[in-house]
Amino acid sequence: MRLKIRELREDNNLTQKQIAKILNTTQQTYSRYESGEITIDIYSLIKLSDYYNTSIDYIVGLTNEKTPYKRKKDKNL
Repeated sequence: MRLKIRELREDNNLTQKQIAKILNTTQQTYSRYESGEITIDIYSLIKLSDYYNTSIDYIVGLTNEKTPYKRKKDKNL
């Protein structure tokens, strides 16, 4: 599976080092995420989807729609 994290990063004129800092990891680890050498964890995917204001489905290539899904409101909150 090819992630769209490189395209998102480049579209936002960001460096790997900047995104690695957001994910609390190293630039080397983030580079390995982009290359597909290692699998990105779900928590990092959530952070990236929030940061880029898109869905995890878009990041992992399940949809081409960048607009995030509307979130359900929890009535218990």
